[in-house]
Amino acid sequence: MKSIFTRPSRNIKMKTLDTITYSFSMMDNGAILLLLVYFLITLSDLECDYLNARECCSKLNWWTPWLLGGQALLSVVLLFSGHWLLWLLNVPVLVWLVYRQWSVRPGNIGIYDPADILNGGQLQRHTRNTMVFITFYLIFFFVYLYLFILALLQTDEKPPPPIYEPRHL
Repeated sequence: MKSIFTRPSRNIKMKTLDTITYSFSMMDNGAILLLLVYFLITLSDLECDYLNARECCSKLNWWTPWLLGGQALLSVVLLFSGHWLLWLLNVPVLVWLVYRQWSVRPGNIGIYDPADILNGGQLQRHTRNTMVFITFYLIFFFVYLYLFILALLQTDEKPPPPIYEPRHL
C-alpha cells in the first residue's frame, strides 16, 4: 500500500525514521490541538463574561509563543526527515503564525489585547481563526496517524512460499 506522503523506504533505518517522525508529528499535533481547545474555551469564557478581558488576554498571550514553537518544531522535523509534501503543507501555517506574532501593533500587550478584543470586535475574529486552526490540526492529526500505521505495516520481507501438500486419494 503506497501513499503520496511517504517516500519509498529501502531499509530498516528509513522505516524507523518514518515511524519516529510520524509518532512525533502526532504527539506535537495533539499538544497543539489541546492548546487550541484551551484557546477556544478561554475565548468563549470571555464572550460569556466569565473572565475579564485583561485576564483572558494575558493567558492567551502567554501560550501563543508555545503554539508558534510547536509548529516550528514540527516543520523542522518534517524538513530534516525528508517529508517534503508534508513540510510544504505545514509551512503556510508557520508563516501565518510568525506573521501574526510579528505584526502586533506597538502599545498592545500581544496578539490578544484587552482594549482591541472587546472594543474593536476582534473576539469573533480570534474565535474564527482558532476554529480554522483546530480544523487544520485535526485533519493533519489523522493524516499523521494514517501514515504512522502505514509505516508500521510496511515490510520488505517476502512472505514464505505456500506449503504444497499433495492430496492423497
